[in-house]
Amino acid sequence: SRYYREVLPGEIVKISRHDVQTLDVVQRLEGDPSAFCIFEYVYFARPDSIFEGQMVYSVRRRCGQQLAIEAPVEADLVSTVPESATPAALGYAEKCGLPYVEVLCKNRYVGRTFIQPNMRLRQLGVAKKFGVLSDNFKGKRVVIIDDSIVRGNTISPIIKLLRESGAKEVHIRVASPPIRFPCYMGINIPTKEELIANRPEFHDLANYIGADSVVYLSVEGLVSSVQESIKVRQGNNPKTHKSLGKLGHCTACLTGDYPVELEW
Repeated sequence: SRYYREVLPGEIVKISRHDVQTLDVVQRLEGDPSAFCIFEYVYFARPDSIFEGQMVYSVRRRCGQQLAIEAPVEADLVSTVPESATPAALGYAEKCGLPYVEVLCKNRYVGRTFIQPNMRLRQLGVAKKFGVLSDNFKGKRVVIIDDSIVRGNTISPIIKLLRESGAKEVHIRVASPPIRFPCYMGINIPTKEELIANRPEFHDLANYIGADSVVYLSVEGLVSSVQESIKVRQGNNPKTHKSLGKLGHCTACLTGDYPVELEW
């Protein structure tokens, strides 16, 4: 029988034809907590992945619920841009008591937008990439949940598309905090200047992207959504509590607080 589990932070694993062996688990210096990338939960990982004993889908749903607590809005329906933010949108809708309704459907015959060589083509690509389900939102106030807004390019033409198709209001809620800092741990985040959170436009982001309002999830809200069920499990099992030590998630791209000292 095969048993799959995640590789622990700092774990060195040897895989051979015969078996899978743990050679060592490298401890963090001075007993610092591990620094598991929090963006795995927000964006990178598949929703059915399990990290730290919890399913990524469930964490994303909790992020949506937390976002509804932090940033409710008078609206008629909740939706998303298909489909990476769907769990968060369902969590938001559930918590607000609003219906979750599809406003866009994916056109599966069009290539990915991010490989288009320039901005104009990328934006045109967005219009071709989605079909508009206008009957579902005409004359209504729509909340669109996104998982992250990094540069702000993709969401803008989508808002325009929804307005032109009859949306009365379009409110954007982002189920993660703004990315402000580069990642030196191997993730290729755009330069500081490209990140919308560091640009002057960020001070009036709603106007810049054409939305009625924009609110991001707080860093505390994200961390609590990620750690909530880990803490519950640890609380129930003192032995686990000891072996796991302090909980650690890397939030460097959000806070600038890096888990290791940078040498440059």
